[in-house]
Amino acid sequence: MRFVLAAGTTRTAAIEGISAAGADADLMVHTPSADAEVLAYGDTVRAPSVPVSPTGCPTPAVVTRAVRDLVGFDLTVVDGGLAKNTAAPTVTVGARPGDDIREEDPVPTAPGAFAAARQFGRALPDDELVIGETVPGGTTTALGVLTALGEEVGVSSSLPENPIERKRDVVDEALAVNGLTPGELSGEPAYAARYAGDPVLATVAGLTVGALRSDTPVTLAGGTQMLAAAALVRHADVDAPLALATTSFVAEDEGVDLDGAADAFDLDLTVTDPGFDESDHVAMERYVAGEAKEGVGMGGALSLADRTGVSMERVRNRIAAVYDGLLGERNGSGSP
Repeated sequence: MRFVLAAGTTRTAAIEGISAAGADADLMVHTPSADAEVLAYGDTVRAPSVPVSPTGCPTPAVVTRAVRDLVGFDLTVVDGGLAKNTAAPTVTVGARPGDDIREEDPVPTAPGAFAAARQFGRALPDDELVIGETVPGGTTTALGVLTALGEEVGVSSSLPENPIERKRDVVDEALAVNGLTPGELSGEPAYAARYAGDPVLATVAGLTVGALRSDTPVTLAGGTQMLAAAALVRHADVDAPLALATTSFVAEDEGVDLDGAADAFDLDLTVTDPGFDESDHVAMERYVAGEAKEGVGMGGALSLADRTGVSMERVRNRIAAVYDGLLGERNGSGSP
């Protein structure tokens, strides 16, 4: 089994109140690069810091890394439009950072990235792929893609209170500036990502289409961003079995009909509850408060732990250890 992380950026994340994927706007652009390093090496190398929200919620990369320590899985990081270099080894598919979707043609590299990622996905020799993503602002671009495809599916948020009306306004502006109406890009997945999405969605969709067409089972590891990726796959006329593994935090989001969306896109849905409410460790308490919810393949990683017999108690203990090693000294908890 191989875990594939598509990492990239969109300037949509800089819109005020859209994302909590970084302590501030200057650091947010480093988040995907740092996530890749944490997952690859267990620490940041080139990135300036471990990503945390403004309130101190750690990146889901901490959770996925903890599971990797316990389960062990091969990792491939695909550059899905990184704005900052990462020390993690990466595969390139020609994606470039996405612009604000309220601008004309915000992701011109999306069709090329989709095609190159599709070719790479076909070539991977593994028995199974689990695909995750990291892109701040990604739930807004996911809503853009879903709207452009004509799919009425809600999206969650990395914030405790989902600014869904703000996201809808952004998507409306994006479609208007690019001369589009909702549903106009139905059946044209690469162009939905180009005009209303981000380069990571194009990359994930391409990887998935390529793998499925070579009969490799794929699990999309994530929340509503991966629902948008699944929509892109289905709009590429791929009807092969496809799985989605996410967290209980996404499933409990009142703004998302997760079961309905899974049915609409014919997804085998797995929801894993990590039991974070049984811990008072700072690494987990902000998730219980409604932050983050998903990202960096967290739901897929938790489901891997569950299916390989690793208890959630062991996962929580390892999360605490990873957090303390990365952030404990700065936050006054745990050991450096």
